[in-house]
Amino acid sequence: MKKAVFLDRDGVINEVLTSRVKFVNKKSDLYFLPGVPKAIKKLNNAFDYIFVVTNQGGVGLGFMKEEQLVKIHEHMVSELKKEGAIIHDVAYCAHKPKAGCECRKPGSKMIEDLARKYNVNLSKSYMVGDTDTDIMAGKKAGTKCVYLGEQDELADAVFPDLLQAADWIIEDSTKNTIEK
Repeated sequence: MKKAVFLDRDGVINEVLTSRVKFVNKKSDLYFLPGVPKAIKKLNNAFDYIFVVTNQGGVGLGFMKEEQLVKIHEHMVSELKKEGAIIHDVAYCAHKPKAGCECRKPGSKMIEDLARKYNVNLSKSYMVGDTDTDIMAGKKAGTKCVYLGEQDELADAVFPDLLQAADWIIEDSTKNTIEK
């Protein structure tokens, strides 16, 4: 079985709620956070897959069409690829917040569906997010969880950004391999 890192999008890969951009509703709103391409590239060297799992309620709320969201994700994947950072697949929940669907985080359906599709061992995989719903989704799916921010009680580790988190994830995953 393979191992993977699941990344939330907004606040992990790209800026959101900053002076430059409030929400990412078009390609020109997508600005990578510092160190993100380098972090993903490092993770590519240590993991079989890097996935993005993201709640995108703006579609369900009518702020953008699903086609726009797909174009944003294609742009994100393509821009990262230019830096040698590979995203293998992107899963998103386009439902409105509080729609009651299984795919919206803190639900774990997006993570579990990708794991099934790519034969991923979730107990050897990691979820990285910047909200408690990301961490809850990862825990529910059976991954280790890394929170980007100040603190999160449920997370296995907390870091200020993806680049610092990537080093810990790689070290932790190697340690787990050696111990087994």
